[in-house]
Amino acid sequence: MAEQLQTTGRGRLDELDYLKCVMVVLMVSFHLVHISDTYPYAKQVVYTFHMPVFLILSGFLMKVEKDVRPFLRTIFWFLVPYLVMESGYTLMASVLPIREHIDQLTPLVFLDKLFVSPLGPYWYLHTLILCGLTYFGVFRLKRLSLLSRWIVMGLAFAFYAYVGLVSLDLSLYFLAGAVVRHSGLPFLSVFRASWLSLPALLLLVVHPSNVQPYTVGSVLIVYLVMSLLLAVYPFVPGAVRRGMLFLGRNTLIVFLFSPIFTILCKPLVPLLSFDASAMLFLVVSLAVCLTGSIAVGWLLDRCRVSPLMFGRQRVVVPFA
Repeated sequence: MAEQLQTTGRGRLDELDYLKCVMVVLMVSFHLVHISDTYPYAKQVVYTFHMPVFLILSGFLMKVEKDVRPFLRTIFWFLVPYLVMESGYTLMASVLPIREHIDQLTPLVFLDKLFVSPLGPYWYLHTLILCGLTYFGVFRLKRLSLLSRWIVMGLAFAFYAYVGLVSLDLSLYFLAGAVVRHSGLPFLSVFRASWLSLPALLLLVVHPSNVQPYTVGSVLIVYLVMSLLLAVYPFVPGAVRRGMLFLGRNTLIVFLFSPIFTILCKPLVPLLSFDASAMLFLVVSLAVCLTGSIAVGWLLDRCRVSPLMFGRQRVVVPFA
C-alpha cells in the first residue's frame, strides 16, 4: 500500500515487501465471498491481523520528515486513485446485487461514501490519508516533546473515530508503526523472527475472544503473525521469494483493482462446486485477481494513464 521505501544498508527492506505480499493475498482471498462464507472463522482470524499489519507498515514507512510540498504531493497521489476507485465502487454498489448494495444512491449518499464512510476495501486509503495528514501536522509542532506528539495524535484519532471517520483500533496500529520508526530501533529488532510464535499463535486463535478488536489477544496475534512470517522468510525458495517481493512492491495496484476481479470470479463458484473445500476455487480466483490487477496496472502504464492517476510514469514496479 504505502509505497515509500525503508532504506537500510542494503537498500529496500525486502522483509517488508514480503509481509505486504502475504497480507494482500489474504485480503484478496477473504474478499472472495465464497471463501469467506466457507471459512467464516478463518476470515475472522485473518481480519484480526491483515489490515493492522498494513497500517503498522504504513505508519513505519511514511516519511513526515519531507517538506510540506513533497509530502502533500504524496498524499495527493493517494487521494486521486482513492476518489476514482471509491466513486466507481459506490456507483457499482447501487447497480449490482452485492452485500454492500445501495438501494437509493443520492448525491448526499454518494458524498458520504466518498468522504465519511467508504464502501469496500478503499476505506484503507481513506484512513491512510487522514492518519498521514494528522501525523505530518502534529510533527510540525516542534515545541512539543515526542511523547506529547504521540498523545496529540492518539487524541486526534480518537476524535476521528468518535465522529465516524476511522476505526480507532486500526488507526492506533498506524500510530504504532510511526512510534517504531521514531524509536530509532531497526524494524527487525522490534518485530523479531521466532518459530515460538507458532504455538503461541495457535493457543490464541483457538479462543474466539482473542479475535475481537480492542483486546490484548488481538494485539498479540498481530505481533505473533509478523514474527512467524519473518521466521519463515529465510526458507522461502528464491524464485518464489522473487515473485512475492514483486507482488509486495505492487500491493497498491492489487488493492485498487482486485475488487473488479473478485466480482468477475463469482461465476466460477458453480463451475467448481465439485470441490467442497473451495480450495480449487481459491487458487483459480487468486490467479485471476492478482494477474488481472497487475495487467490493469501495465495497461495504464502503456496507455500513459499512470501519470494522471498516480503521478508517475509507471505504476507497476518491475522485478528487482
